[in-house]
Amino acid sequence: MVRLWKVFATVLMLLVVPGLAMADERWQTLPEPAPMPKPGQSGHAPVNGIEMYYAVFGSGDPVLLIHGGLSNADVWASQVATLSKTHKVIVADSRGHGRSTRTDEPFGYDLMASDYLALLDFLKIDKTALVGWSDGGIIGIDIALHHPERLTRLFAQAANVETEGVDPGVLKNRTFAQYIVRAGGDYRRLSRTPDQYDAFVAQISKMWETQPHWTKEELSRITVPTAIVAGDHDEAIKREHTDYMASVIPGAKEIILPDASHFAMLQAPDEYSKAVLDFIDAK
Repeated sequence: MVRLWKVFATVLMLLVVPGLAMADERWQTLPEPAPMPKPGQSGHAPVNGIEMYYAVFGSGDPVLLIHGGLSNADVWASQVATLSKTHKVIVADSRGHGRSTRTDEPFGYDLMASDYLALLDFLKIDKTALVGWSDGGIIGIDIALHHPERLTRLFAQAANVETEGVDPGVLKNRTFAQYIVRAGGDYRRLSRTPDQYDAFVAQISKMWETQPHWTKEELSRITVPTAIVAGDHDEAIKREHTDYMASVIPGAKEIILPDASHFAMLQAPDEYSKAVLDFIDAK
């Protein structure tokens, strides 16, 4: 992900500059998430000193959906509706995001991965498929590297394995700017600390300045069947970086979603869900 304090400096300008045409291509839009189905189980799990919001839907082989930075579990509503017809679907808000609390402990992908592993332990789920978007994909890669025994498959969309994989042009992208504004509103609506958004962003931005940083040698040791996924118009992750990830993770399948961007799960929900199911259910 990007250093959000830089994004904030451009958001207002991007939203008010006169003469900019309204986005009309699908990959330039930022649809609102669909209403989230009613969960069979939900609550707050005590993990690593925080209260982590989670919800569980459906039954069958489990699949864990992990959202991106500044977002929350509700972004997955369309995927939950589809995947829960045949799978047990678990969603959660990462530490500090949405309805989950945070501590003063510095953010790090290892820490966030341990939160999700502790949540799986709380739910008595030994092994799961994992679908991660952006930061969620990075968390998935972290788990694949350090705890491969917990994953059946990894579908990592819009992830990066080096900070240099982020496209600096994202700072001037109108759709991404709209996302930042929406994320702030969602935080104030859902969080137990609605007046601490700036402090939360400052805290997590310190992680984004230096993480992730995995070498080719480290990535070559991944044994979990992995899909490296990107929209063909991703605003944040360089296409050559996505290609690199797919080339160095053994046996990785590269999936490029057409006419979609960093926010493919919102722009092309049915196609996204089909891509997930085709991959996690493949024999």
